[in-house]
Amino acid sequence: MRKISILVISVFFFFGCKQKSIVHPTFYYWKTDYQNKKEETDYLDHFKSKSLYVRIMDVDFNPDLQLPVPISPIKFSDPIPKQVNIIPVVFIVNQVFNKIDTLQTAVMANRIAKFVAAKVKQAGKQNYAELQIDCDWTKGTRNRYFKFLEQLSANSLLKGKTISVTLRLHQIKNIVSSGIPPVEKGILMCYNMGNLRKYGEQNSILDQNEMNLYLKDFLEQYPLPLDVALPIFEWAVVFRNEQYAGISRRIEKIQIEDKKLFKRRGNSILYDLLTDYPAAGLKQGDVVRWEEISPEDLLSTSEFLSRYLSPRERNLVFYHLDTDLLKHFTDEDFQKVIANF
Repeated sequence: MRKISILVISVFFFFGCKQKSIVHPTFYYWKTDYQNKKEETDYLDHFKSKSLYVRIMDVDFNPDLQLPVPISPIKFSDPIPKQVNIIPVVFIVNQVFNKIDTLQTAVMANRIAKFVAAKVKQAGKQNYAELQIDCDWTKGTRNRYFKFLEQLSANSLLKGKTISVTLRLHQIKNIVSSGIPPVEKGILMCYNMGNLRKYGEQNSILDQNEMNLYLKDFLEQYPLPLDVALPIFEWAVVFRNEQYAGISRRIEKIQIEDKKLFKRRGNSILYDLLTDYPAAGLKQGDVVRWEEISPEDLLSTSEFLSRYLSPRERNLVFYHLDTDLLKHFTDEDFQKVIANF
């Protein structure tokens, strides 16, 4: 009887405890100039990061040339550290695929492959193993985007390399209309979930209710292997007369907390500008919604994802590698999040 009881308990624990994933923590690098800053490289060393996701360029449609063109490509003032591999990332504006046909997507795929190869060499690397394409495609652009991905995969410069794509929450849930990209794997972007342009108190970077709505019943069944990207960034969303006016790159936490500049509305994340602020292009009466991510936000997000992601070896990518952002989190904060997976 004792042996049977032990067996029952063992079976319970075997099936009741979800297998843990093997996690490789790393970062996105989303600046236009790569500089090997010691404080940032120390994070890569501390996490034993094998790779760094580096934004190479944006691609947008130029109406004058009637062609997709590179926007703000990165330059490398320093080489990527020897011990870290580069994963180049190319962001493509979704509307590009409304402007071009499949012959033009083939040309674009070839140009991207050549451009990325050149930039990788500028980064001090002879080769790379994975190329990530970042595009928030829609039902209307799906077919041309997927055709582009097939053309990219067939390019001789990408032979033997993995193609991965970014996935937003709606693409996980609406799999029938969104389709499944013809690539080896995806990365789940767990940020920019809410309506950025809508006036109100919501944090558009991270919304637990949105995650629950879009992922709870759909994430575990998604057919592609998934890496995960989590936010550690912050920004000031500006509204004028309750209309979206953009994101101010000139407003940081130090300005938001300056009581001569801003008055906070109770305990909300809305701040009223008390005077004209020409340095940031703002006027008295403008409202700033200060959105940021706390350690508690990251922890609860990781707990949620760990319940629904299929266990596997995966990269856990924090957006993005910047000393001003990293200082808001302790090593313990990061380790707790990593351990949840």
